[in-house]
Amino acid sequence: MINKKKATILVAALVVLAVAAIIILFQGQAAAEPQQTVPARPAQQAQTTPQAEVRPNPVVVGQPMPDFTLPVYQGGSLSLSSLRGKNVLILFPRGYAAENYWCTICNYRYVELAELEKAKKIREKYNVEILVVFPYPQDIVKAWLEALPGQLESVRNTKNPADPSKLDEKGKLRMERFRQLFPADYSLEKGTILAPFPILVDGERKLSKGLGLFQTEWNGSKVDQNIPSVYIIDANGVLQFKYLGQNTVDRPGYDYLFKVLEVINGQK
Repeated sequence: MINKKKATILVAALVVLAVAAIIILFQGQAAAEPQQTVPARPAQQAQTTPQAEVRPNPVVVGQPMPDFTLPVYQGGSLSLSSLRGKNVLILFPRGYAAENYWCTICNYRYVELAELEKAKKIREKYNVEILVVFPYPQDIVKAWLEALPGQLESVRNTKNPADPSKLDEKGKLRMERFRQLFPADYSLEKGTILAPFPILVDGERKLSKGLGLFQTEWNGSKVDQNIPSVYIIDANGVLQFKYLGQNTVDRPGYDYLFKVLEVINGQK
């Protein structure tokens, strides 16, 4: 009996020792394992909310024009509300007409208005500030301005080829079309930056998209561009005239826009 009792005790002791050894072994293995990083819950992660897409919010003639503030190419920034007391003529040139190709009509019309301002003092005559808005960052606006002299030279050369008789039928049609679209001859010295009006840099396109003007496909071309448009706001900040192009050549002439300003000013 005594031997059996001792044997039982011995076996029990061995079992206890074995279990303890196994526990120690597993604890050692667990300590040696690399610690796995537990992903943070969404609430614990840094919130990176994507910028909300600007949706068009059309403005209505006869109602106040919403205020906006944009950087000015010439320096600083400008708010529409800061011009209260003056009429405001806002031009949205198309910009690109195709990849690496500027809208020729926009270039011509911009220079035409600059020449009219120089000759007739339009801003003083009609109590109007003229703003030009591009849907591009500063460097692209700079490239547009730098390209003007070459664009004007190209227009002149197309209108007045050295020997029209050597043109094929397509060339003759192009010559006649340019003569109709661009009746005056303008020129700028190479390197000239023509910027008589505040040029607003709408690089984030908040204003252009908000007015429904910015498009990546329009008038048959797929490129970042604005629909060529004109807005006239009176001295009280009320929109009195709005034009959005249906194509690139249907924009109103400046004589017509000046008549609109005369009506706004109560002139006859």
